[in-house]
Amino acid sequence: MKLSYPADNFLKKAACDSRLLPSHISLFMAIFYSSPEHKPESSFQITRKKLMHFSRIRSIATYHKCIRDLVNYGYIIYQPSYDPFRASTVSLIL
Repeated sequence: MKLSYPADNFLKKAACDSRLLPSHISLFMAIFYSSPEHKPESSFQITRKKLMHFSRIRSIATYHKCIRDLVNYGYIIYQPSYDPFRASTVSLIL
């Protein structure tokens, strides 16, 4: 797994953020893992199925709550596609 400075920065920030649960951290790391290696801060496509698999989140409700929280807490920018055949777009705020 690629772990670089952006992930280090997130983990340091997350350690001080009492609102984050292990599911939030796991989901963020799955999003980071899915990001392009050369530019993790640029927008990229993601699918719920892939993120749930990598983050080990089994409940769709938990997944959506964690995504919503990460947006509200300022960790990601998320644009859902609402189309089951198209991936959603996400950007990491690093």
